[in-house]
Amino acid sequence: MTAFRDSQQEIDLFRSRAVVAALAVLAAFALLAVRLVWLQVVKHDELHGKAEAQRTALVPVTANRGIIRDRNGIVIAENFSAYTLEINPRRVEDVAATIEALAEVVDIQPRDRRRFKKLQDELKGAESIPIRTRLSDEEVARFTAQRYRFPGVELKARLFRHYPLGEIGSHMIGHIGRISAADKERIDSWPDAANYAGADYIGKTGIEASYQRELHGTTGMQEVEITAGGRAVRTLTLRPPVAGNTLNLSIDIRLQEVIERAFEGRRGALIAIEPATGDVLAFVSVPTVDPNLFVDGIDPKVWEELSSDPDKPLLNRALRGTYPIGSTYKPFLALAALELGKRRPEQVINDQGFFMYGGRRFRDSNTVPLGPVDLHRSIVKSSDVYYYQLADDLGVDAIHDFMKPFGFGQITGIDVDGEMTGILPSTEWKMRRFKQKWYGGETISIGIGQGYNSFTLLQLAHATATLANDGVVMKPHIVKSVENAVTGERRLTVPKESYRIPLTPEHLRIVREAMVDVNISGTGRGAFAGVPYKVAGKTGTAQVIGIKANEKYDASRIDERHRDHSLYIAFAPAGPGEKPVIAIAALVENGGFGARAAAPIVRTALDYYLLGKLPPGMGPLKSDRLPAEVARQRDPTQLAAAQGASEAPGNSGLRGIATVPRPATTRDAAPLAAARAALAEAEQVLRD
Repeated sequence: MTAFRDSQQEIDLFRSRAVVAALAVLAAFALLAVRLVWLQVVKHDELHGKAEAQRTALVPVTANRGIIRDRNGIVIAENFSAYTLEINPRRVEDVAATIEALAEVVDIQPRDRRRFKKLQDELKGAESIPIRTRLSDEEVARFTAQRYRFPGVELKARLFRHYPLGEIGSHMIGHIGRISAADKERIDSWPDAANYAGADYIGKTGIEASYQRELHGTTGMQEVEITAGGRAVRTLTLRPPVAGNTLNLSIDIRLQEVIERAFEGRRGALIAIEPATGDVLAFVSVPTVDPNLFVDGIDPKVWEELSSDPDKPLLNRALRGTYPIGSTYKPFLALAALELGKRRPEQVINDQGFFMYGGRRFRDSNTVPLGPVDLHRSIVKSSDVYYYQLADDLGVDAIHDFMKPFGFGQITGIDVDGEMTGILPSTEWKMRRFKQKWYGGETISIGIGQGYNSFTLLQLAHATATLANDGVVMKPHIVKSVENAVTGERRLTVPKESYRIPLTPEHLRIVREAMVDVNISGTGRGAFAGVPYKVAGKTGTAQVIGIKANEKYDASRIDERHRDHSLYIAFAPAGPGEKPVIAIAALVENGGFGARAAAPIVRTALDYYLLGKLPPGMGPLKSDRLPAEVARQRDPTQLAAAQGASEAPGNSGLRGIATVPRPATTRDAAPLAAARAALAEAEQVLRD
């Protein structure tokens, strides 16, 4: 039986299938259209941003760190650019093998490997760690030609800090170093933390640390186009960085170098201050360390050597060392006695070589009893007996209250971090510290700067400057002004006096005249023989270990590090009507009698600062090779003219000192006359 096909039914079926197919196609196109609208219209901005983010990157541009220069314009901290070879540990499978392969292309020393390992341990998660810094042009060319062999290794241009004078003034200048994890946490708490994006270095010590925000500058930003591999191919936009501000120091770096060399390898410290302004002219702590060692990350082997050195070159003795100050305390006690009415200038006591208190015998350091001693002679000849008795008459609390405004046992507020407080004892202090009452016998040794007395050399220098400035207290500072990198405007760091100690001018004159006689007929006469200017001074010898009452001190039989410290304070010029332009406190650790070790160094410093003279044999200064703003000869006859003397210094008996040319400073033309002119200008600034 033959079946007949139903054509109409087949046509209807085809049509229905075609409609379904057409609807399916239309639905698909509708979905595509909706998706297109969604992507191109609704999500346009978001997706465009993501695409741009994959095509471009924002890269921080580190600003030039501000330069540091001394009071005469000599640059003592600067920057230079160089290439570094850096490894990204997360993009390198075998770091050790990569370093070995790199060593075939560029020179990699054992110290570079040690430093890399140290940084790798310290900088967990860091994107790049330098294996070599400061590559030569030849090394850059060799690596560039073989870059394809080293995925995860990049050649980067970096700014480096450089200290052209090396170890000179290193404790004052400080140094920078790579940002550690602890530094990162601290930066994150700063309000300007975003400004440290891309920063690798930060000030670690000295003024590099305390003025970090002034020196850092403002980080720039550039938008760059990158490849799929993340390598920049071109810059799209750029917001340039702003360089850090310039620090103009109060330091005379040549004076600093002269003093450091005068120590001749001995341990110690010296601080020189301009009394009228608080400008720190020299801030010496020896031995020193070359701060350039720290810039790239110090070699662990070198660090170990420095840390274990018994001379402690890393210790800032001027800021953090605390010492008994010996007889340099006596001029301040003499002034206290006059101000508090405990002594009259003409009042005499009998110095028989010892002082008895409660059955205990306190010896005088003078080998021969001085006999009748008034206040003037007590300073000139440094009578311990006079000050034993005076301390007993004053009492520890009266001494404490008088010395506190001079800054003893107080933070001076100098613009370098890490200052120690020291100890200015009182009855309240001992009860708080030891839960014990004060005994009268403990006051006796306070009178000669011993006992519980423990001060920083900075405090002693600050007090000496205040004494030279007739009780007007100026905050000591190393940075004189901050210079804006864009406008050039200078901002003084200490524009006015802190406060004034009410002191009787007649009492100040009496103490000053006695200190001048110290260097004429007293304990400092040997070091200052033939000096052509008036200088007030006081020697000091501070015990390191105790000696039995019936035992004689013999330095030759004592270990060198247990011998007495040598101290000296001075200010000049100190003649009638003269305003001192420099005040100094110096300490030579275990140097013995103050006149033997510390005083000659102070004499060298004063001769150079006031006369421009070097001791024979010192030779040319390293800092003289650096460019200065002005350079001309210094005429030694000008000192006599400035002081109104009848003969030139060359005829005054000052022998054995070579006159050397040095760049001009504010003291040139007529050293002291120019200094007075600068002083008048500073006083005008304070009044304004």
